[in-house]
Amino acid sequence: MTDTAKLLIDSQCALGEGPFWHDGRQQIFWFDINNRTLFAADEDGEAKGEWHFDEIVAAAAIIDDENLALAAETGLKRLNLTTGAVEHLVDIERDVPSNRTNDSRVHPSGAYWIGTMVKDEGSNKGAVYHYRRGSVSKIISDASIPNATCFTADGRTAYWADTPTQKILTCQTDPETGMPLGEWSVFADVADHRGYPDGAVLDSEGYLWNARWGGSCVIRYAPDGTIDRIVELPVSQVTCPAFGGRDLKRLYITTANKTMSPEQLAKEKVAGGLFYIDLDVAGLPEARIQL
Repeated sequence: MTDTAKLLIDSQCALGEGPFWHDGRQQIFWFDINNRTLFAADEDGEAKGEWHFDEIVAAAAIIDDENLALAAETGLKRLNLTTGAVEHLVDIERDVPSNRTNDSRVHPSGAYWIGTMVKDEGSNKGAVYHYRRGSVSKIISDASIPNATCFTADGRTAYWADTPTQKILTCQTDPETGMPLGEWSVFADVADHRGYPDGAVLDSEGYLWNARWGGSCVIRYAPDGTIDRIVELPVSQVTCPAFGGRDLKRLYITTANKTMSPEQLAKEKVAGGLFYIDLDVAGLPEARIQL
C-alpha cells in the first residue's frame, strides 16, 4: 500500500526533528534543531506555543502536563511550558562541546534513551545514554548519527539505527529498567531502500514506521523486517514520524530543508514543513520519563 502525506504547517525548519504527541495537552510538539526552537500545535495545526533556547535541543520527554525533559547539548533540562523556565537536571556530555543530542525516546519503564553525535557529522564519536531516576549510563558507543530509537509496548524490545550503516538494529530490553539485554542484531538491512534510515516509531500492531532521509517517504516495516507500506512526501529530507490525534491514528512527519541547493528549494518549497496522514492503525502513547 502507498499513500501520500499532506502539509499541515509550513514551518520551514532547517532540521525539523523529534516530534511527539502530548496526550495530556492534545498537542503535537516538534523541534527545529538548527534554529534551537520548539513548536507546539493542536491536532489540526493551530499553533499553541513556541520556545527558543540558547543551546541545541533535539528531543524531549514528557514529565507531566506542564513540564518536559529536554535532551539538550549540555544535558537533560526541565522546561516549564507555561513560564518557559529551564532548569538543568543532569550533565550529558557537557564536557564535549563538539557534540549535540539527536534522536531520543522514552522506554515504557520511564527510562530515557538519549542519542548524541558530532555536530558536523564527521565522525563516530557519538553515543546513546540511558537515563532513569537520576542515573546516567552509556549503553552505545562509537555512534555517528543515532536514530530510529523506539520500543515495543511491553518494553521488551528496542530498535535503533546508526544512519550511515543503513541497518536498523534490534535488541531485547529489561521491561522494568529499560536497559538493553544481550547483543544487537539486524532487524532490517535497508541499503537498497530509498534514502537513509532516520527517526522511527512503532504502532499498536508492532510495525515500525521509519522516516527516510533523502528518500521522500516513510516506510512501514513488518515485524519480520519486510516492507509493508510506503507513505510518500513531496519533499526529500524526511526526518521523523510520530502518532497523534485523539485516536492516535494521525501520523505526523517532520522534514528539513538544510543543505538544499537553490534549485532543490525551488522544487521543494515546503521542505522543512510538518506533514500528516490519517491512517487505519493507531500508534502508541508516549511513555512518561522517570526523573
